[in-house]
Amino acid sequence: MTQLKAQLTSDLTAAMKARDELTTATLRMLLTAVTTEEVAGSTARELTDDEVLKVIGREAKKRREAADAFSSAGRTEQAARELDEQAVLNRYLPSQLDDAELTALVTEAVRESGATEQRQMGQVMKLLAPRVAGRADGKRLSDEVRRQLSS
Repeated sequence: MTQLKAQLTSDLTAAMKARDELTTATLRMLLTAVTTEEVAGSTARELTDDEVLKVIGREAKKRREAADAFSSAGRTEQAARELDEQAVLNRYLPSQLDDAELTALVTEAVRESGATEQRQMGQVMKLLAPRVAGRADGKRLSDEVRRQLSS
């Protein structure tokens, strides 16, 4: 068992003992998503910590999108629950880049790639993906690249 998955399992046990319903439900859902990912494909395998982080990021994004959908539909109670679940998931994700750090990384990648127009956005994104790796939402990243290439 990877270190992160072991941490999730022990945190689930602690949440169950503390009778923390939100954390218990969220971690159960997350461990189920990890297990599903492990058995997906032709052969079962154990995920690395990086792959588990990707699953956590994907689940956090689902919660954020669901909260937006519930909010726009006027269902504030469900939106609050989704945001609470996202907060639990965010404990396991690396800290997010602030706007200044993101702008600096994008500026450096644009300079390195020599990109000057929107059509070259893929080149910049290819350079940025490993540098950002879970520390910024893909939409935020692409919006900043688009903004810098259009100016």
